[in-house]
Amino acid sequence: MTNNDPRRRIFGRPALLLLATGGIITVSLWAGTRCLSQGWGGAGMPGYGSGVGGPGQMGMGHSDQQFIVMMIPHHDGAIAMADLALTRAKRPEIKELAKNIKVSQTRENAQMRAWYRQWFGKDVPSWGPGTGWGWQNGMGMGGGMGMGGGMGQMGGGTNLSALSAAPDFDRAFIEQMIPHHQMGVMMASMAQTNSQQPELRELQQAMVRVQSDEIQQMAQWYRSWYGTR
Repeated sequence: MTNNDPRRRIFGRPALLLLATGGIITVSLWAGTRCLSQGWGGAGMPGYGSGVGGPGQMGMGHSDQQFIVMMIPHHDGAIAMADLALTRAKRPEIKELAKNIKVSQTRENAQMRAWYRQWFGKDVPSWGPGTGWGWQNGMGMGGGMGMGGGMGQMGGGTNLSALSAAPDFDRAFIEQMIPHHQMGVMMASMAQTNSQQPELRELQQAMVRVQSDEIQQMAQWYRSWYGTR
């Protein structure tokens, strides 16, 4: 990475560790997300011992089923971070962003749950803390694939304990939320390739657009508030 790399200009040296770790965890997420774009099964994922059409069959809506089961706990992580920001953040910009994230992603989760019941005839299976894709107090995304602690552990997921204890909450919030959003954008982008439901595809496109805009906004704030080192 050169000195002119925009990631270095935006975040500075400490966050390069975060970005590197996010890359490691993104490999793990990519392996799971490929099944969204190629219609593969989800070994070890709740509710995927058989395809939508029966044992061993891969229904055409299977990637949509997988996406919903994966995205809801991912949204839950962002909502948990937003809840912290509403009480801990010092800057009104962060609080406003947190409010928007909570409102939009709570609404999207409710919509995805309703679609899941409509399309697949059952509730979304539990796939949250401790299962590797969701969020947990001391764990990042990927079930502990971080670099051992500190910023490394935040790469791509949420570490609520570290965020809550951060001496500069606003800075830590941005350093966690950007890679978390980047994962969400990747998941939604890849899932569109094989999505069979136009309503879900439209939602995925909106996720990519909104979260990409939020990433850009947070990066601008980071440059303005913290500069580069």
